[in-house]
Amino acid sequence: MEQGFVYIIQSQTSNNYYTGSSENPTKRLSEHNRGKVKSTRNKGPWILKFTQGFPTIKEAKQIEYMIKKLKRRDYLERIIQDGYIKMKINGL
Repeated sequence: MEQGFVYIIQSQTSNNYYTGSSENPTKRLSEHNRGKVKSTRNKGPWILKFTQGFPTIKEAKQIEYMIKKLKRRDYLERIIQDGYIKMKINGL
């Protein structure tokens, strides 16, 4: 299985954050900046603020989903400041 990453990017125009998951966060950032991602199109340019690797892309997607459910800017800023995600997936 392929390693997965959770990433946080920040818009340089609105200062908003976006959380995602990918097997290649650098390539995915390029896609965000080229307007290839519908949810971030016309909101950039974006810069990569945080990445954390996980054993599988499935696990990274589960963590991404849990973070997005929180909808809390302060939590994203804490992750960026601390340099890691503290939450765990149930059963793992």
